[in-house]
Amino acid sequence: MKTFLLFDIDGTLLFSNSIDSQCFADSYQEVFGKPFPSIDWRDYPHVTDHVIFRTVFMRHFQREATTEERQAFENHYVNRLQRERERQPEAFQEVPGALDCWRQLEQDDRFVLGIATGGWRAPAQVKLQHVGIHPVTPYAAYADGMEQRDHILQAAIELAKQAHPITHVVYIGDAIWDVTTTRQMNLPLIGLRRQGDEEVLRREGVKVVLSDYQDVAAFHQAVDMVLSEQYW
Repeated sequence: MKTFLLFDIDGTLLFSNSIDSQCFADSYQEVFGKPFPSIDWRDYPHVTDHVIFRTVFMRHFQREATTEERQAFENHYVNRLQRERERQPEAFQEVPGALDCWRQLEQDDRFVLGIATGGWRAPAQVKLQHVGIHPVTPYAAYADGMEQRDHILQAAIELAKQAHPITHVVYIGDAIWDVTTTRQMNLPLIGLRRQGDEEVLRREGVKVVLSDYQDVAAFHQAVDMVLSEQYW
């Protein structure tokens, strides 16, 4: 019997949101010659790369992007991310203790680890590599072809269940949309907030919020806590 610990990336394992968002917007403008309307992801129907790109492209061109157009944009975006990662490594910061905690959890037979993110696979793997987590994680799901975050989480859960006797799932995320998704799926959530603003998530009903992973014992306690009660 194992617990599946399912991690978001941006804001949860890696702090890169501001530079990441700007890379997305700049890449769009450079590839399509149109201004990107907003990097406030709350302005979009679903907070996934797939939906954000499709929404903006449809607004500008009144049609769906071709496969070639979408791939050209993604390639440009990934290349820009890689350049900025090298140029501004300080803008891509591992959440303190994330890698060490991940490695310790990997060695614990009680747990299976996975990734579920609203980002596309290729840029997500750039970010995982920056943290030091192997970019090809077996139980991972991305926004490639998927609109809704609950579908992404469910895809990762199904992968893990095919290989392990999963009895519990805990998601670790940082944003309001993580609260919405896990509440919808009735999954326990461990919140992660960077700068002492835990109340952002607590106001939404998140009962356990950490600021980093430096105290691995505290992370274990958080897992036990969210599994010990009816969460939502």
